[in-house]
Amino acid sequence: MSASELNTPKTLSIVTAVLNEADNIIPVFREIQNVLPSLPDHTEIIAVNDGSTDDTINKLLYVRENFIPNLKIISHPSRLGKSASLRTGITAASGDWIATIDGDGQDDPSAIVTMFKLASQSNFTHPLVVGVRKKRSDRLSRRFATRFANGLRQKLLQDGCPDTGAPLKLFPRELFLQIPQFEGVHRFLPALLGHYGATLICHEVKHRARLHGSSKYTNFNRALVGIRDLLGVMWLQNRTKLPKTIKKH
Repeated sequence: MSASELNTPKTLSIVTAVLNEADNIIPVFREIQNVLPSLPDHTEIIAVNDGSTDDTINKLLYVRENFIPNLKIISHPSRLGKSASLRTGITAASGDWIATIDGDGQDDPSAIVTMFKLASQSNFTHPLVVGVRKKRSDRLSRRFATRFANGLRQKLLQDGCPDTGAPLKLFPRELFLQIPQFEGVHRFLPALLGHYGATLICHEVKHRARLHGSSKYTNFNRALVGIRDLLGVMWLQNRTKLPKTIKKH
């Protein structure tokens, strides 16, 4: 690869945060590799290893050595959480657009192709495309907890999004880096980015069962953390004052 190629700005950066997903890494990144021909030529993939204690890092290195040579791998020395991991990846990204996807195999990477087209062809200055999961492949208790959380959030935040916790999202990198960082911020992007001028575009996506392993959160601790974060986002919305227009002299 020439020096000029290394310095070419990427159009899209796909960012995934992974924690103890060793058994899922290879099949997930194979799927991502398969959709690359349908994405912009200058698309990069970034994996943030959030302090995994299993063989995740070695599987990521295998992916880079064998079928995604430009895979960018970043590791946290200890677990910091999904939001911190996504921000690490997005900060390191060189793309104008960011697409986020989970590393457990529940998301279909082919949705990123359509989501990128929706964003890049829209007339909105700052589009936020959210992959809405209409049919969930989760346990009944998980689906009930998610439905309750989404209903409460929509009622209190009025963000217009039926599934804000969906991992598949696509948005401008510059806009994301303007919002405050806290653990859980990835669940409130429609409300927070909307406050900074983003226009929401909802796109229905497939949701699949996990390939291997189990979720790192129970329904109970999701609920407790979600309520606390919801109150925090309401406070941020109330206290963040931004000018609608700026006059230069």
